[in-house]
Amino acid sequence: MSYSIAIDGPAGAGKSTIARLVAKKKGCCYVDTGAIYRAMALFMLRSRVDASDREQIAQKCREARVELAYENGEQQVFLNGEPVNGLIRTEQVSQMASKTAAVPAVREWLIDLQRGLAKSRDVIMDGRDIGTCVLPEATVKIYLTASVEVRARRRYLEYREKGGTETYEEICEDVAKRDAQDMGRAIAPLKQAEDAVLVDTSEMTIEQAADRILEICAQKGC
Repeated sequence: MSYSIAIDGPAGAGKSTIARLVAKKKGCCYVDTGAIYRAMALFMLRSRVDASDREQIAQKCREARVELAYENGEQQVFLNGEPVNGLIRTEQVSQMASKTAAVPAVREWLIDLQRGLAKSRDVIMDGRDIGTCVLPEATVKIYLTASVEVRARRRYLEYREKGGTETYEEICEDVAKRDAQDMGRAIAPLKQAEDAVLVDTSEMTIEQAADRILEICAQKGC
């Protein structure tokens, strides 16, 4: 019988990095659902869609084909046949993803893809509403978080390495704004599932956070 591990939490909490490490240690598939929504956001940006025009977003999303493949255990995201892993990690895409994810038509278009993956294999899946909406019956649910300041610092260092020019203060403001958007949206807002275990990574290394999740999985018989 397959199992599923759902990891939810705000932007910059380390979900993708930690989930990927847990997947490697457990030998299961890692599904970065944020990357799926980011691919859709990239499509909207390329199509010059107005981020505030929900009707236009709903209509346009049906022209985007988002697919996943796995190469050497790593998730590869394709947008209309084009590999886009290296194009979806900008702040512009991040902001657009938060807005497009709040449009019901976009969520309906992509949610079946996520659920289908969980039915066919052992998975660890991270996002904003995996345990509360996408996989409400997940074997293990984790709510991964960290303080706004810590998350902004992590993102600032990441952008600096990539040549970004955003200041720490700008990123801190963006992180707080993103939290408000994700937690306040009408459709599937970011929140901790009632049966999710809270893991605060503010004072943890990546290894420590992964080990904590593995410990929780063992306790759940996963």
